Amino acid sequence: MKCWIPSFKSPPKVAVVRLAGVISANGRGASLNDETIGPVLERAFRKGRPKAVALVLNSPGGSPVQSSLIGARIRRLSEEHGIPAIAFVEDVAASGGYWIASAADEIWADESSIVGSIGVISAGFGLDVWMKRQGIDRRVHTAGENKSMLDPFRPEDPKDVARLNALLEQLHDTFKAQIIARRGGKLPEGVDLFTGEVWLGRKAVELGLIDGIGHLAPKMKERFGDKVKFLTYGPKRPLLRRFGAQIATDALDGIEERAHFARFGL
Repeated sequence: MKCWIPSFKSPPKVAVVRLAGVISANGRGASLNDETIGPVLERAFRKGRPKAVALVLNSPGGSPVQSSLIGARIRRLSEEHGIPAIAFVEDVAASGGYWIASAADEIWADESSIVGSIGVISAGFGLDVWMKRQGIDRRVHTAGENKSMLDPFRPEDPKDVARLNALLEQLHDTFKAQIIARRGGKLPEGVDLFTGEVWLGRKAVELGLIDGIGHLAPKMKERFGDKVKFLTYGPKRPLLRRFGAQIATDALDGIEERAHFARFGL
């Protein structure tokens, strides 16, 4: 005699990982880097057999190395587990933020999202004139003629600027290669998208930088059904709040982060 056993089919799951903040190796404040987000991505792709991993992006960019590390980890995990990575842009995915977005299999954004800034920037200050007015003498001793390259307390050297520009061009070429490798078939011919310019959602769709206008929940329900279950993953937070000097450090990090977002009017 056969015994009928009812089967209970679990709803499809989508893992959700938030990638927000300035991309920086220091790991302080709300900065985004491979050390902190790497374990989160590992859990998201490995646990619960998700149908997809949704990456909620809101970053104005930052470190090219950290952007590359995070993007490479996303691709590796997606290919190892056969799980698509789908990026959803909130306010901005610019520069390194767009680099990370390009690692996904699809990119969706809001109509007002800012996307692009495929370029490289280096900024600093020159204090040599102020020091001279104050009667301060700068004394630097090096072994290696280029060791004091771009010292902000000395007059700018054209040779240093040339070396810096060469480094920036190499970084830019690497960035362009990443975007062409990931989005090449969707980019229009004869349009230079690598000037550092940014675009809003609809125009970004026209230029092939993103796949369409869409938000996480409705898009995932459209694809996997209304019963789809969202599993949210994030960095583990310490039990005790930090005090003293660390609060001041976090405040300074917050000012720096605001400056990065302010470049895009945010």
